[in-house]
Amino acid sequence: MSSFHKLSVKSINRETEKSISIAFNLPENLKETFSFSAGQYITLKTEINGNEIRRDYSLCVSPKSGELKVAVKEVKDGTFSAYANNTLKVGDTLEVAPPKGRFTFTPNDSKTKNIAVFAAGSGITPILSIIKCALEEEKLSKVILVYGNKTTADTMFFDEILELQHAYKDRFSVQFVFSQQDEEDAIFGRIEKSTVNYVIKNKHKHVEVDAFYLCGPEAMIHMVKDVLTEHDIDENRIHFELFKASKPAEIESDAAVSNGKTKITVTVDDESTTFEMSQKQTILEAALDEDLDAPYSCQGGICSSCLARITEAKPLCAKTIF
Repeated sequence: MSSFHKLSVKSINRETEKSISIAFNLPENLKETFSFSAGQYITLKTEINGNEIRRDYSLCVSPKSGELKVAVKEVKDGTFSAYANNTLKVGDTLEVAPPKGRFTFTPNDSKTKNIAVFAAGSGITPILSIIKCALEEEKLSKVILVYGNKTTADTMFFDEILELQHAYKDRFSVQFVFSQQDEEDAIFGRIEKSTVNYVIKNKHKHVEVDAFYLCGPEAMIHMVKDVLTEHDIDENRIHFELFKASKPAEIESDAAVSNGKTKITVTVDDESTTFEMSQKQTILEAALDEDLDAPYSCQGGICSSCLARITEAKPLCAKTIF
């Protein structure tokens, strides 16, 4: 179970009209605890209007930067994102859990690689960490970025990406895609099948890509993945992360749960609690209703913070597509 540490906000930078980046002060005694791999995220916790709120945000810096920095895009009805963008100040304190996540890039400077990364919107955050890590720690590897947004003004880290492109002009290629702005050298529209084909089979047709990293809306991720597999690219070379999955379908099973309820025993920190839960609830929701201190963050089956081992019986599961 992840432990939280109180960290103060070191800096807040406005990245776009609707997004900010937040850097934290990290005491010397916590630097090892908060060491991370490119692509990982941290969980932020605070109380807003009397309610405990937890949210996961990907780190957007390289592991060797010495920084702990995330970006937060304000979304409609987003409790924490609105708070962060409009209320949070330098010097404020948030509770932060150490980095985790399996969407990672491990550098290997002994091997030259070609890496292609696709991102849309705030999906750039873990991708930017991967880009920086690859460019800084693999001296001969090359990176291709395809990045979709509405306009340049809506593009998180736009100037920083241009600076990286200039600093690594022989190793870092950028293809911007804008759906509401016709910009020179950019593709007009959204990241779609034709975009993937153009970048992989035309613009960079002589490049043998060793690994692909995708992050953004679920539909985009699955579309890009499908196009790549159509070109006989091994799925083991395709890595992706969903920030939010589509709503799972209703559970289908021949097994009926009496009265729509079942008895369950949950063990947290070696303490077991037995209670009844509704078939319409997830185990996490039921555990939280029982005031158990179960680990969680996204509450959507994406971040794996609530990953648990089943010791007896067989669960009825709605499938989350990854």
